[in-house]
Amino acid sequence: MSREQHPLRDHLRIFGPAVAITLLGFVLTLQFVEPAPPDRIRIASGGEGGAYHLFAGQYRTFLARERIELQVFPSRGSIDNIERLERGEVEVAFVQGGTARPPLDPELISLGSLYFEPLWVFYREGQPLARLSDLADRRIAIGPEGSGTRSLALQLLEENGIRESAGQHPPLPGEAAADALVSGEVDAAFFVASPQSPVVGRLLASPGIRLLSFDRADAYTGRHRYLTSVVLPEGMIDLARNLPHKDTRLLAASANLVARKGLHPALVDLLLQAATASHGEGGWFEARGQFPSARYLAYPLSKEAQRFHEHGPPLLQRYLPFWAATLVDRLKVMLLPLVALMIPLFKLMPPLYRWRIRSRIYRWYREVLSIDRDMDSEKTDLRAAIGDLDAIDREVAKVSVPLSYAEELYDLRLHIALVREKLERSREETRPPTTA
Repeated sequence: MSREQHPLRDHLRIFGPAVAITLLGFVLTLQFVEPAPPDRIRIASGGEGGAYHLFAGQYRTFLARERIELQVFPSRGSIDNIERLERGEVEVAFVQGGTARPPLDPELISLGSLYFEPLWVFYREGQPLARLSDLADRRIAIGPEGSGTRSLALQLLEENGIRESAGQHPPLPGEAAADALVSGEVDAAFFVASPQSPVVGRLLASPGIRLLSFDRADAYTGRHRYLTSVVLPEGMIDLARNLPHKDTRLLAASANLVARKGLHPALVDLLLQAATASHGEGGWFEARGQFPSARYLAYPLSKEAQRFHEHGPPLLQRYLPFWAATLVDRLKVMLLPLVALMIPLFKLMPPLYRWRIRSRIYRWYREVLSIDRDMDSEKTDLRAAIGDLDAIDREVAKVSVPLSYAEELYDLRLHIALVREKLERSREETRPPTTA
């Protein structure tokens, strides 16, 4: 053929409507796609210089690599963190196990526990102290208002028959409480802190200061599921100075990562990955891989966090950047129009395309067949029939089809030529003979 058909135009005419219908399905389905996770979240960390604040900084670095900004807000402690969560000032917070009091806010959920936080009870030497009940009528530093240390200390002291008293329970923070104990201003001090805490190391090494061993630890852990019993081996703090001087049983709460229910599921997974990076190697009281954990929780575990603890990070987040993994995960609902529309439509389109191309050829057969059938009629004007056939041949010559259909076009032209030959023979047979 001298003129080449534009196949793109044919494909657009056939497949264009199918693509348009599919795109419309995608647009409609897009209304049900989960929103993208926010690129900024807020966390309440605890006092500056404390363990919570340190770990919040590690989380911030981890999330920054995934283009998520973690804004860290220092606080007075776990009670303050819970109140900030309840007011919606932050989306996530560190909360010490046991600080949440019934009724629990139904809008708060646990993402997991992170590590053990031992309770250290130091007291001045020279006074008999075998159990907490022996602290009756003593001045005790139990932590500042709003701290998890104060909340836990008050609960344990009350169970031992010791009521809260403003004069006997000054709200001193860590370093101030240690100073007061060393100077004799208080008789005992409570701390919930890491074994690596400078305050703990200082008091263990201070002459005249002793560490209480919880010989009834099993009774406490049986009464409070958020508590566990750990043993600090002799010499664990400092082998050279043999600190502590003997094996010591301690009670330990767990640090919890608590969030509001509205936290995006993808951010739950990302925060737990950050927690795994920070706490997964374990410590003095934690085995490797023990944390983050679905045990020792302050609030009910979220379903997204439960899936993470059971199966690990989502498959896509293991191999793709966070933004790409969340995009693919969000758009997986778009597979519905792909299956429901594209596959049936694109199965229908090839036959429709073939019919459309062949219709350019086959529609001329009607006129060619009509001329062929009328050929033997006495009323047929053969000269006019040949003229009509020539006109059809000229129109067919203008028909342009893809090369894959050229054979069928030339078959039509051969049939036109065959009918023309028959007309020419009939014309010759009916022409009167000429005389010499």
